[in-house]
Parts: sequence; structure tokens; C-alpha cells
Amino acid sequence: MPKHIVRLTAVALFALPVGLPQAFAVSKEMVQLQTQVQQLQDMVQHLQTSNDERMGVIVNLVQQNTDNVNRMMSSVNALQQALKAENEQRGSGNTQLSTQIQSLNDSVDELKTRIANLTTQMQSIQGQMQNVNGMPSQPGGSSPPAGGMPANQGPGGQAAAPQLAPAAPAAPPVDQLYQSALRDYNSAKYNIAVSEFGDVIRYYPQDPLAGNAQFYLGEINYKQGKYAAAIKNYDAVLEQYSGNPKAPAAELRKGQSLIEMGQKDAGVRELRTLVQRYPQTPEAQEGRSKLNGMGVRIYAAKPSAYPPTSP
Repeated sequence: MPKHIVRLTAVALFALPVGLPQAFAVSKEMVQLQTQVQQLQDMVQHLQTSNDERMGVIVNLVQQNTDNVNRMMSSVNALQQALKAENEQRGSGNTQLSTQIQSLNDSVDELKTRIANLTTQMQSIQGQMQNVNGMPSQPGGSSPPAGGMPANQGPGGQAAAPQLAPAAPAAPPVDQLYQSALRDYNSAKYNIAVSEFGDVIRYYPQDPLAGNAQFYLGEINYKQGKYAAAIKNYDAVLEQYSGNPKAPAAELRKGQSLIEMGQKDAGVRELRTLVQRYPQTPEAQEGRSKLNGMGVRIYAAKPSAYPPTSP
């Protein structure tokens, strides 16, 4: 046999044991990585199936609640129309029925808020699932990046755990936060209630319950005799949440606070505004009683068109 062939054979046999372990190690790491990716894909698929089932239940509940709210709103509107017609015939308000209708309106508003929260949560879950579905998957025959080591593999050939950013603590749902604040308010735990109502306004400033929370902050100040602070909160309700169901009560309390502070003329103007702006509400009825008790006209006298003549 020629000498050069013998030399080449010897070199090949010498190099073979060195290359085989390295190639075997890389192949084993790739198999482990592909197995982990497949397990992750299976978990994502299972999560998607589970969320799809839950989404179906949530959509059904939201639809049922929406139908119930619509029926309640129709009933409330019919009652309001009947009350308005009766008041026009009798010339006076039915305070008890007005109070019941106001309570129904509050209940309907809370139901609407809960439905809106459910819808928001449902949309959030759908967005998360779309993000998960859009994640690029590792193809079965992919090769590691340059350098011979997978991107998520740490030193020593072991897969490195993914680095997740710490999640910021989320605020409780608005209805849960509001109901907790309302319970503390009714239990005279005013310091706690102030913090919880403040959280409702801070985390959910556009939610209808934020106006309610602003009103109850004023109520706490009013009960504590802090009338100037109460007026600021009532003004916030009237200016920022003018369509809120608590607006008539805020107008009434603002007038009463001004009277308590010795600003009788300003308080009378607020009570007259209340009667003119919300004439069919129980708060307007209370405002009329307050004005009558003070011996003040419910409606301001219109100025005369002619100047007074000199004697």
C-alpha cells in the first residue's frame, strides 16, 4: 500500500474520536431544545382551548346581563313617564315613587358598569390570546445560531430560563373596589373609605362609579363638618360628572354646605338651581322644603322691566 494512503488513513482515524463527541453533544442539545419547544407549544394550545371555552361562557353571561339591563331600563323609563304624567295632572311630586325610581337607576348604572368591566376583561383575554397565537414557533429542523449554541441556552449546555419582567400589581376591579369603599363608608370607617374612593377615581377616572366616589368623598367631609372641602368634591361631581345620578344630591349638599358656612345667599342660589335643573327628583323636593323653611321664595323674583319712579 502506498505510504501517502497509509498516512491519510491514520490521520482520519486519529481525528474521528475528537469530532464525534462534539457533534453528538450538539445533536443531544438540539433534541432537548426541540422537545422543550414542543412541550411549550402543547401548553399554549391547551391554554388556548381552555380560554376559548371560558370566553364562550363569558360572552353568554354578558349577553344575558345586557338583555336584563335593557329590560330594566325599559321598565324604569315607563315608570318615569307615568310619574311625569301623574305629576303634571296633580301638580306635585310623589317623593316615595321618585326615591324608588332613583334607586332603580342606581342599580341599573351599577349593572352597566359591571357589564362594561366584563366586556373589557373579555377583550383583554382575546388580545392576550392573539399575542400568544402570533408568537413565532421553532421549526423542527431549525439550526442553532452562529456559535454552535441555541439562543436560549446558557453555559454548560443547559437551557436558560426565560427572563420575565416583573408584573406591576394591578388594581382590583372597579366594582369590587367601589363596593368595598361603600361598605366602609356605611360602617363609618371614613379614613379607609376615603382611600378606597380615591383609588376608584385614580385608577378608573372615566368610569361612571368615579362620579359616585367623588360624591361620597364630599359626604364624608360634610359629615365631619369640613364644608369647604365638601363643596370642592360636590363641584367636581357637578363639573366633571354632570350626568351622574349623584349630581342632584351633590347640588343639594353644596347648597346646604354653603348655608352651614353662613353663606345664605349662595346657598339659596344653589337650592334654586337644584329645583330648576332637577325638578322631579327627591333632592329637589328636599330643596323646596329647605327654602320654604327659610321663608325664601323657591323661584327668584324677576326684575321689573320699568325703573322705580321717584315720589
